[in-house]
Amino acid sequence: MIRIAAEEAWAPAEILARYKKLLQEKPESWDPGFRSLWGFFLGPTERATSLVARIQDMGERRLADMDATGIARQLVFLSSPGVQVFDASTAVSLSWECNDQLIEKINANPERFSGLAAIAPQNPAAAAKELQRAVKLGLKGAVVNSHTQGEYLDDPKCWEIFEAAQALDVPIYIHPNTPPREMIGPFLPRGLDGAIYGFAVETGLHLLRIVVAGVFDRFPKLRVVVGHLGEGLPFWLFRLDFMHASMVRAQRYAGVKPLKMKVSDYFKENIWVTTSGMQWQPAILFAIEVLGIERVMYAMDYPYQFVPEEVKVTDELPISEADRKKLYQDNVERVFRL
Repeated sequence: MIRIAAEEAWAPAEILARYKKLLQEKPESWDPGFRSLWGFFLGPTERATSLVARIQDMGERRLADMDATGIARQLVFLSSPGVQVFDASTAVSLSWECNDQLIEKINANPERFSGLAAIAPQNPAAAAKELQRAVKLGLKGAVVNSHTQGEYLDDPKCWEIFEAAQALDVPIYIHPNTPPREMIGPFLPRGLDGAIYGFAVETGLHLLRIVVAGVFDRFPKLRVVVGHLGEGLPFWLFRLDFMHASMVRAQRYAGVKPLKMKVSDYFKENIWVTTSGMQWQPAILFAIEVLGIERVMYAMDYPYQFVPEEVKVTDELPISEADRKKLYQDNVERVFRL
């Protein structure tokens, strides 16, 4: 058994420089969540400077951190908000550049790193084309850093991205972003917009929109992965099934149509979750119980939540060694075709 971490962040210096430029040029009202996130991490605090140093590194420092925690391989992708914060043409160009850089970094240490492609949902046709190119070059799927300037993948204009992923037989990882401008207001005064809660609310919403829109009925072989043990949604499955069926019967919303299966069934057919940032035995065991061990994969959430001792939580879970191997290795290798 080896340990594979399946939600590990990277951002090259060029992207961070562009983020800094946006912070300088854009008004605070443009994207308060982006300013809250990267205004801090591009700031002067020790926490920020440590993260910025780690998130750019794909060499000795990252490898040393992996060795110190017993991580044999990382699945790496461009951190939130990726290229999705830029205009469409810039985002498309940057996705190519970032993917080429990531492939180069992976090729330098192919036994230690695998990666997912950055894509630009601002231009779905170009995103699908870039996914095809990146997979041909060795990347294992795509990352979408949740909403794209307030827009979500359940919009049919984005479905050619899903079509491409299904045809290529690769997953899409829905990674968190801070809530969009229209949603973030109540989160900010108490600092709830980021990893503490806002990420889960926003990303869980995105995944539910995809399910309820019927994406998995249209693309039944599509694989979607989310972190943080499903952004709280496994705990809600009973209520989601009950209330969705009720809304369909009442014909209450034009955008809520009958699905071929219950909402919870898609979590057991098309969706996988990782333990990123949720190294807590009761929550991991609950996710395993309701989704099945084959649906849960280990992740560290490096470098945002680089806490070496947390690996002990999954090392000491009261599960069989065969299931522990599924959690650490087998499921990730199967889902991402490593």
